[in-house]
Amino acid sequence: MNIFRLTGDLSHLAAIIILLLKIWKSRSCAGISGKSQILFAIVFTTRYLDLLTSFISLYNTSMKVIYIGCAYATVYLIYVKFRATYDGNHDSFRVEFLVVPVGGLAVLINHDFALLEILWTFSIYLESVAILPQLFMISKTGEAETITTHYLFCLGLYRALYLFNWIWRFYFEGFFDMIAIVAGLVQTVLYCDFFYLYVTKVLKGKKLSLPA
Repeated sequence: MNIFRLTGDLSHLAAIIILLLKIWKSRSCAGISGKSQILFAIVFTTRYLDLLTSFISLYNTSMKVIYIGCAYATVYLIYVKFRATYDGNHDSFRVEFLVVPVGGLAVLINHDFALLEILWTFSIYLESVAILPQLFMISKTGEAETITTHYLFCLGLYRALYLFNWIWRFYFEGFFDMIAIVAGLVQTVLYCDFFYLYVTKVLKGKKLSLPA
């Protein structure tokens, strides 16, 4: 454990809590992509199957259980509890264009051709693009609520911090995982435009809106 991984985990947890509180307090999931949340639920489910086979630490196990539980709670709130407020018309990204290629890539490029390893690799690849339906939804509506932008910022910050975590581990532990690093880079790049808008607009008290 290092400071970058710890702060990355806390940023990730903050993003999830912000999203859940936003939906629960407003009693609405308007502006939230249900498809992105389903993809994240799939990511955590396929990544943390090792909960059934191994124990690393109480922290590790607790965070995995929290991520999985919160992911499915979010999906429940969007598609069941507050379904009437879900904007399905704008949440129209074709997720099969992500899941199918990612699944094929996980089978072809992995560390070990074993079921759990392939599923872990699949989760890494899928997480790198799981936010695309949400970004696509914002591009269609042309704007996003401030609280939603805070959620996205924390999510992007988590990924950026994990890149520094990989650098730290390479220099101080001699650990190098090309799959995780490349996927993390792809995911961070996807947030670059959003980061710029967040800093130049949201942090100055303006509503995030995309140029026409």
